[in-house]
Amino acid sequence: MNRKHASEFDQQLLDLYDGYAHGEMSRRDFLERASDFAVGGVTAASLLASLSPEYAWAQQVPQDDPRLMSESLEYASPSGAGTMHGYLVRPAAASGKLPAVLVIHENRGLNPYIEDVTRRLGTAGFLAFAPDALAPLGGYPGNDDAGRALQRKRDREEMTEDFIAAARLLQTHSAANGKVGVVGFCFGGGMANKLAVRVPEVITAAVPFYGAQPAAEDVPKIKATLLLHYGELDRRINAGWPAYEKALKAAGVKYTAHIYEAANHGFHNDTTPRYDEMAAKLAWQRTIDFFNASLRS
Repeated sequence: MNRKHASEFDQQLLDLYDGYAHGEMSRRDFLERASDFAVGGVTAASLLASLSPEYAWAQQVPQDDPRLMSESLEYASPSGAGTMHGYLVRPAAASGKLPAVLVIHENRGLNPYIEDVTRRLGTAGFLAFAPDALAPLGGYPGNDDAGRALQRKRDREEMTEDFIAAARLLQTHSAANGKVGVVGFCFGGGMANKLAVRVPEVITAAVPFYGAQPAAEDVPKIKATLLLHYGELDRRINAGWPAYEKALKAAGVKYTAHIYEAANHGFHNDTTPRYDEMAAKLAWQRTIDFFNASLRS
């Protein structure tokens, strides 16, 4: 399948897909509403296929990259699911203790894109760990539709506890320097914000990509430094930004926020047309620079 760009689609269709991807409508409802944009022999089903992830596009770092050591790691989550699994990556040639970064996936489990993001952090010199919230249900099932359905079956608070347990694991890991950052995307962006609230004694730096914001009354609990990434066209998530910014300022939380021009929700995910190469590369370089400054000193 040839890669398409968001500019090739009507923005209303992209917004419809965002709603479908976040469980606001069924596949049937999406196809019915997308039929308004199916012209010139194009079908609603083919539009959905064009907008859906193509994971071969996301591989920037091969699974067997010799620069890295990777493993599937089981860990205890006594207040969550009990036993969890995740993907741990570290530089193969590292000397000394490493800064650690927790990677939190979208609303569909630990898919190949998030695994690749974890390896990207490894090549940048971090101990990176990506839990799979679907581990208690058998793990990421191999496609996003099934993954979204499975993740909706999990209790939100139990999942939060699973990610808290993962953050604590990184803080005390034998290869880590004790400083923990968190980066998350979509659902994971909201979870990154939540962890900054829930375990301020653990999270030193948080980078939510287009993540839902915490309640204003919880913002003063945050001790981490924040780097926040938003897409200009992401009206659903951006609606919560003004109140969040006001609360951050009132609480004196250190933060930097970037809103990327003409970028959609999911602009960092290089498996769909919503990927914005310029915004994604800039946001990622800012993320690496931020973690280097926050977690290595």
